[in-house]
Amino acid sequence: MENKMYIYDDAGTEIEMEILFTFESEDYGKNYVLYYNPNDEEDQVFVSSFDDEGNLLDVTDAEEWAMVEEVYGAFIEDEEKNAS
Repeated sequence: MENKMYIYDDAGTEIEMEILFTFESEDYGKNYVLYYNPNDEEDQVFVSSFDDEGNLLDVTDAEEWAMVEEVYGAFIEDEEKNAS
């Protein structure tokens, strides 16, 4: 499985990102992708929803953000359990 995607910054520069994971929310009827820049030392994780054409969309609703954070927290817990 290809776990890379490319985004463009405000200046139009292409940035290679690594996909952490994707998931679907039946409650919101959307697909989500969590990703990060492997060349960035800040270890910041980004999240977007995406449509059937692969267009990234911002997550702006507070309840939707809370749901994404909960899923991400469960992912981190599973990763920590698997690492030990």
